[in-house]
Amino acid sequence: MKRNEHMTAAIMALGLTTGIFVGSAGAQDAFDLDALVAAAKQEKPINIYDSTGKIVEMAENFSAKYGLKATGMKVSANSQLEMIIRESQAGNVQGDVVLITDAPAALAQLLPEEFVENYLPADMTAKVPAQFQNPLAISTNANVWAYNTEVYDKCPVANIWELTEPKWKGKVAMVDPLTKGNYTDWFNQLEKHGTEKVAAAYKAYFGKDIETTDKSAAAAWIKALAQNAPLATDGDDPVAEAVGAPGQKEPFFGLLSSAKFRDNADKGYKLGICSSLDPWVGWNYIKLGLIASKTQSPNTAKLFIRYILTEEGIAPQMKDGKLPTNIDIKMPEDEPSGLMKVADKLLGYDSSTGLDDFDRREEWQDFWRVNYKK
Repeated sequence: MKRNEHMTAAIMALGLTTGIFVGSAGAQDAFDLDALVAAAKQEKPINIYDSTGKIVEMAENFSAKYGLKATGMKVSANSQLEMIIRESQAGNVQGDVVLITDAPAALAQLLPEEFVENYLPADMTAKVPAQFQNPLAISTNANVWAYNTEVYDKCPVANIWELTEPKWKGKVAMVDPLTKGNYTDWFNQLEKHGTEKVAAAYKAYFGKDIETTDKSAAAAWIKALAQNAPLATDGDDPVAEAVGAPGQKEPFFGLLSSAKFRDNADKGYKLGICSSLDPWVGWNYIKLGLIASKTQSPNTAKLFIRYILTEEGIAPQMKDGKLPTNIDIKMPEDEPSGLMKVADKLLGYDSSTGLDDFDRREEWQDFWRVNYKK
């Protein structure tokens, strides 16, 4: 299975040290699954927070497999943060396991204050690459540029700088960066790790080197995109509809979660990945799997973490284009978006600047707000 080579910077480079539950296994320790299951059967049921509704199915599958009780709860990343912190401070943990896509916030707020702890089963240390181990990332999730395949025979955009041109003024749809932190994280990742490719794309499109008074070529592109009046939505569903709904004459071009390609089957949409876009077809971010430090069911929580590192456990989310970090797991052939064919063309999330992503969120929001034109 082809892996995104951009994600090479180990999270350990951040210098974080996180707590591990008593009984957790290091790389050299024996792992006894039967003993963990037996210990879990003596504990109370658990709740799992995740930002996707697929967690309900995953928790039900886990419960059936082990004869335990786990409940999956769909909770937005922003709400997860608030709930985890308040529950820990009150000593009333309701969410025992948190699967969170807001990695920078987890790095900056949850782990240092020990609201959550990291756990990696010993039998998974050889399967999960080092950069995904501490804290544990269970998957990489992608946002991709998409077009309407009913209207266009091929992607109508070849270079990201085209999206700043009059032709696409008011015709690009994306989630509002003021409402979703991983979009401003993407801005920062662009500047920190992709600005040279953005500059090269400018030269390839305009035939000259970029000259800008902004901090970087990446910032110049973000500014130009904002000034070209994109449709800023409150979520991926409106983007999917604006781009992929059938029967349109002039559909939007858009940036959305790869999970929304299931709408092709569910709603008759005509979404296609812009696989030839220079320099990237999209970008990805990581989903962390962490355990509430004050959970009363640590063994059940640990067992669930191990479960979602297996193909059986993560399968419901793989159908939405979520790439597991366990390198032994292969993506299903019928995954709707076809993401694996372009996985090497994504701007991969580099965790080495995760704390900087968090620190600069407000700065990037202000930058977008000042330049955004409706």
